[in-house]
Amino acid sequence: MRHAAARRPDTFNTPQMKLEILPSLLGAYFGALESEIKRAAAAGADALHIDIMDPHFVPNISFGPDFVALARHVAPALHRNVHLMMSRPDLFLESFAKAGAQTLQIHVEADCDISETIGRIAALGMRPALVVNPDTGVEALEPYLDSVDEILVMTVRPGYGGQKFISGCLEKAKWLRARRPSMDIMVDGGINGGTASQAIAAGVNQLVSGSYLFAQADMAAEIARLKALAAAAPSLSQP
Repeated sequence: MRHAAARRPDTFNTPQMKLEILPSLLGAYFGALESEIKRAAAAGADALHIDIMDPHFVPNISFGPDFVALARHVAPALHRNVHLMMSRPDLFLESFAKAGAQTLQIHVEADCDISETIGRIAALGMRPALVVNPDTGVEALEPYLDSVDEILVMTVRPGYGGQKFISGCLEKAKWLRARRPSMDIMVDGGINGGTASQAIAAGVNQLVSGSYLFAQADMAAEIARLKALAAAAPSLSQP
């Protein structure tokens, strides 16, 4: 699934549609980030999700490029999925590419030329991806669906971890899966053992979970349990 700037045909029953689990670093214990990253890698995570926030796009501040570089240093084999919750992500693409971002997600609501920014992300060798907020209609993504490898549907309002899952956002995932059967569709926000099943049933094949996963005494067992849920979700492999 890690094909930078690769376009894929819309076909069902593709091997790409296995379920992936991405622990979000925002839910880790900040006093021991190196060991938390190693724990996620050892637990069988498919990628590490790294949230980057500015205080303008969301009411919070989080990590910067140095944290992406830390993840690359500590667990180089763990894919780095970087989510830019920024008003002007276009100003920082080179910084995050240099730091080691492999998938770079920008918001469709960002204050930049979305098409141009997607093109620059791909030109820098990263997988381009788009994010849509709960209050934004999914139709806003339509002009860009042929230009990205991944869509992240936010199931909480971005800015803070530990929020309640907004189940209505899964209608966006269903809309996307119907139009792009082989595209990676991700959800982030309020994902746990219960909401994961709802997301998978809606056709989601990538789950981001922060507070829930990092709170597990045995993260590996919980990741394995979440992946087992996909066996009962035919929406991932057939119409």
